[in-house]
Amino acid sequence: MSEPQPFDIQVSDDVLDDLRARLSRTRFLPDSPRRPTSGMNAAYLRDLVDTWLVWDWRSREAWLNRHPQFIAQVGDAALHFAHLRSERADAPALLVMHGWPHTFALQLDFADLLPDFHVVVASMPGFAFSSPYAEGEMSETRIAATMHGLMTDVLGYERYVTYGEDVTANVSDLIAARYPEHVMGIVATHAHFPTQTERAALTDAAEREFFADLAARHEVDGAYGHVQSTRPDTLAAALNDSPAGLLAWLAEKLVEWSDTPAGDPSAVERRISRDRILTEAMIYWVTQSIGSSFRPYFEGADQPDPIPPTSVPAAVFIQRHEGTYPESLARSHYQDLRVFDRLDEGGHFTVAEVPDEMAARVRAFVGSLD
Repeated sequence: MSEPQPFDIQVSDDVLDDLRARLSRTRFLPDSPRRPTSGMNAAYLRDLVDTWLVWDWRSREAWLNRHPQFIAQVGDAALHFAHLRSERADAPALLVMHGWPHTFALQLDFADLLPDFHVVVASMPGFAFSSPYAEGEMSETRIAATMHGLMTDVLGYERYVTYGEDVTANVSDLIAARYPEHVMGIVATHAHFPTQTERAALTDAAEREFFADLAARHEVDGAYGHVQSTRPDTLAAALNDSPAGLLAWLAEKLVEWSDTPAGDPSAVERRISRDRILTEAMIYWVTQSIGSSFRPYFEGADQPDPIPPTSVPAAVFIQRHEGTYPESLARSHYQDLRVFDRLDEGGHFTVAEVPDEMAARVRAFVGSLD
């Protein structure tokens, strides 16, 4: 462990000049005839690229740097995080973790709404400005230990609330299960999924139907994960060399997984603004972290280790991307479930899509624990 060192994002002019030159030479393709529906089409990609070409990154960079950021060595990873301290010394601490394809930046608007918390928004190892692990695998258990070490050993929080999305949903569950004496509560919008083996043993009809529907959707929509888990370096070589390709790959998932109507990719901007979409692409581009961001996919995310039931107080808010998740699953895993509710709005990127709603819900839940 090391003392946190202040960190500012400073993208060089040379990197920006190179990016604009590449964008200006983008070789666009038309949509394929009779193509399957997806979260990206030729017209929207061209529109995004045209905006990125003239976009004021320096203004966005300054906005990001208004959020105090740090780098700390945790094990063999240099971990980047934003640390928004409350003026109240006794405020509760909240760990916020992103998944794929988003970064810490997409969660800052939510963090800004919680000045009565000490909010830590961490970049996962190998994402954005965090280094990958130098050696060994990037397992969920290891990430949980890293995040817990950040909160306790580096930042000195004896107790904290944990929240994760996408690949860090299991990480958050693991933190609560493995370190219950340090976790005052867990907030979940991606509620616990049993392993494939555990799913096969389910007998409840609603639970079996939920996972059957999920598997059917994965057959149609899961190609990205299959490629990232089986040919990660081949894909990364292309995306790391083409900003337009990178933008298409990332924005497609922002569109498909957010709570917006299908058929018009630009509708995502009702939930996630164009500035925020381009910020995500920019961070992946300047850090060249798209390849290392694939590691959870080929190092076991699809076949995670079993997670013991969680005994700490829990609040589960079902986002619309998994809107039929059975309450019985939550109750069997979160053994001290204080809140179970289904959100009227907000998809996979929940705290980014409905930050005001989620800030109010987190505040109410944590307040009830006092």
